[in-house]
Amino acid sequence: MARICLVTLAFLIALCFLGPLLTPYNPHSPDWNALSVRPGVGGHWFGTDAIGRDVFARTLAGGRLSLMIGLLSSVIALLIGVTFGAVAGLAGGRIESAMVRVLDVFSALPFLLVVILLLTLFDRSLGLMLAAIGGYVWIDLARVMRAEAARLREAPFVLASQATGSRFSERLRWHVIPNLLPLALVYLGLILPQAILVESFLGFLGLSIDEPSASWGSLLAEGVQELDTAPWTLIFPAIFLVLTLVVFQFLGDSLSDSLDVRAESAAT
Repeated sequence: MARICLVTLAFLIALCFLGPLLTPYNPHSPDWNALSVRPGVGGHWFGTDAIGRDVFARTLAGGRLSLMIGLLSSVIALLIGVTFGAVAGLAGGRIESAMVRVLDVFSALPFLLVVILLLTLFDRSLGLMLAAIGGYVWIDLARVMRAEAARLREAPFVLASQATGSRFSERLRWHVIPNLLPLALVYLGLILPQAILVESFLGFLGLSIDEPSASWGSLLAEGVQELDTAPWTLIFPAIFLVLTLVVFQFLGDSLSDSLDVRAESAAT
């Protein structure tokens, strides 16, 4: 299953990023002579929208934007979650308890509503979008990293390093974080589809990057408005979004199962 997911994901990514080589149409340029053309007519594989923009080109362009925002925001979440969890788990005691309470407070907040409020009050930009989504998806990752770091805190090589007089930052940098990275990269496959889904939801609400750029969520919002006259403007972006999320979900589940099996083998 993991191999099938990887092949499918590689195909989708290559299709989105090599899209300009596959179609002569500009995703942002309207063609007033080809309004709401059906799929397959006039060289428009996925048809056109109400102002003549090629849906195939716009779907691939939207995929590039959604994948880029999802990946970059997931990397931000990875940096925050690994650092926070590693510090909490290695410190232990009252510091760990206080940091866990901070996670509990963040988990209780309606974080998605906070993100919507930030994007509504301030000018929408790529940096704000990445920070908002990354700040939303890091919490669960930090919990996992904290638990793993707490286990590593009692590992013989960490105790030996502490006995030799190494500082907290040295143990964190040389012993804990390097051993957390494999698990963190596995969870990256779980938080990345969550980040893409959040971005698509924000795009559907009109809170994503401003025009002429359009993510899959923005395309879905446009497709809903044209559902009666040109349903293909909704169907094709929805297929790409759902297929991407499903592939990431199965890939994350496969990696998690593999990690659990290895953990059980190591324990026995």
